[in-house]
Amino acid sequence: MRNRIIILITVLFAIAFHQADAQDALFSQFYANPLYLNPAMAGTNVCPRLAFHFRDQWPAATGTFMTYTASYDEHFDKISGGVGVLLFGDRAGEGGCINTYNASAMYSFKVKIAKKFNMRLALQAGYQNKTLNWNALTFGDMIDPKYGFVYQTNEQQPAKLSRGIFDMAAGILGYTPHFFFGAAAHHITRPYQGFLVQSGSDAPEARLPVKWTAHVGAYFDLKRKSKKETSFGDISISPNFIYEHQMCFNYFNEGFYLNFYPFTVGTWFRHGLTYKNDNEDIKVYNLDAFIVMFGIEHEWFKIGYSYDVTISKLANVTGGSHEVSLQILLPCPEKRQALKDLKCPSF
Repeated sequence: MRNRIIILITVLFAIAFHQADAQDALFSQFYANPLYLNPAMAGTNVCPRLAFHFRDQWPAATGTFMTYTASYDEHFDKISGGVGVLLFGDRAGEGGCINTYNASAMYSFKVKIAKKFNMRLALQAGYQNKTLNWNALTFGDMIDPKYGFVYQTNEQQPAKLSRGIFDMAAGILGYTPHFFFGAAAHHITRPYQGFLVQSGSDAPEARLPVKWTAHVGAYFDLKRKSKKETSFGDISISPNFIYEHQMCFNYFNEGFYLNFYPFTVGTWFRHGLTYKNDNEDIKVYNLDAFIVMFGIEHEWFKIGYSYDVTISKLANVTGGSHEVSLQILLPCPEKRQALKDLKCPSF
């Protein structure tokens, strides 16, 4: 119990008052949530696609994190690109201490570089609202050594418990029939989003840090009955690598998918490198999680489940992380049947 209290207090202080040190939510089914990974993924399915995502992180620890997204995207030939809409919600801490909601829209312009090589360039704009539930916070001066949290805190409540910000992101994606790569930059405007520092201040700790993402992967058919459609028993593999950097946090994700249609199994290994000061001369290597994933797809839907097995020092406290995804693939409005533009993992 004491360890859980310490974790809770540390996390809440980091989120509420030093938000430049906080990270964006991490997902484990990267390609089941494509618009969150990279706005340039908008339209890569060609036909309309709906995606829903839910993640419950560290359910065994006090003050769990629950994150959910919903998105829609489609490619339009008339505008030479894809359009997408992404809704994001995050509830952090016991009683919802920090609640974040974001709505954004994106456009991904498709460029044909060669016969078998295409690129997409994307811009994303959105509005984010973050609220602080002051009554749900706990502080050190509230703790009685014998009875626990029994005192009133002397900490001063911020003047504003809600903050809305305008945010932007950009992305790029390149792909061939068997290989793809991309990069994205989120929060490129670095908006002010702290509760203790007002907008217009030069305090860097009040700004939302840029999140950089780079990803690369391949997709190979080992057995395929038809080039035009996927059939039961088709087999493919897809190795992948994703790198994420935000503030002093660096995460490396190596993964592998095996598809035996309509089933998919996958494994990922997530580990990190954290800088302890601004000079980046003190580095700490962190083992984070081993991820196992299972998915099933059939014609118009895809359902995935993944579990993060925590392998860091918090393994006995967190209870891992659960993640569920649902994708609904709608038919194209045109009479012609459109083929998927990009071959990449579905989960």
